[in-house]
Amino acid sequence: MKDILYAPWRDEYVTNKKIDGCVFCHISSSQNSDDDELYVLHRDEHCFMVMNRYPYTPGHFMIIPHLHTDKLEDLSSDTWLHMSALAQKSVRLLKEGFGAHGINIGMNLGKAGGAGIAEHIHMHIVPRWDRDTNFITSISQNRVYSTDFIKIYEKIKSLIPEYI
Repeated sequence: MKDILYAPWRDEYVTNKKIDGCVFCHISSSQNSDDDELYVLHRDEHCFMVMNRYPYTPGHFMIIPHLHTDKLEDLSSDTWLHMSALAQKSVRLLKEGFGAHGINIGMNLGKAGGAGIAEHIHMHIVPRWDRDTNFITSISQNRVYSTDFIKIYEKIKSLIPEYI
């Protein structure tokens, strides 16, 4: 008999309207008034920062260029350097403002590289804490999200003016 894991918070994902085309381009082109609905943390001329809806750990967000490309080498130097500067500021935000003990930063380029959304590059910023992993990830290929997603979004967004 299989065990059943109930995840009522994923109901919105299952029942929500499907976005045609690239989800990141949809967020990039949306109006600022939609930012809370889309969990956008920051926007500027080069890129935007958005919470990962299916995070590895609480507070996991992404830095995404507005340019729709699957090739890092197609980004302008200005955009790449700006994303790197945002990553550096994000590390400070997560350590000082959010209490993270460590940070993972990464990009999965291409489907073969592990990208879930391979058609539009993005940089993951993942806060980590001592003892933040447990057996469920290893044996069940699941993650336990220990806190409320909306509260985490609101907390990180409130820190943006101070750190970014």
